[in-house]
Amino acid sequence: MNIEVNAIFQIAGIGIIVAMIHTVLKQMGKEDMAHWVTLIGFVVVLFMVVRMLDSLFQQIKTIFLFQ
Repeated sequence: MNIEVNAIFQIAGIGIIVAMIHTVLKQMGKEDMAHWVTLIGFVVVLFMVVRMLDSLFQQIKTIFLFQ
């Protein structure tokens, strides 16, 4: 259970940091860079979630296939 809570805090932290950087860049008038930062943050979180889903499917596979 500790891993799931840690992952949630990591994703929330990345979201907060990306939102702050996006706001600062938008206020500076660099909206293109702000959108790129948001997209990169989304991709990082997406890879984290995919890695966690892979781990979940491996655990399910070992339980039901008795490996």
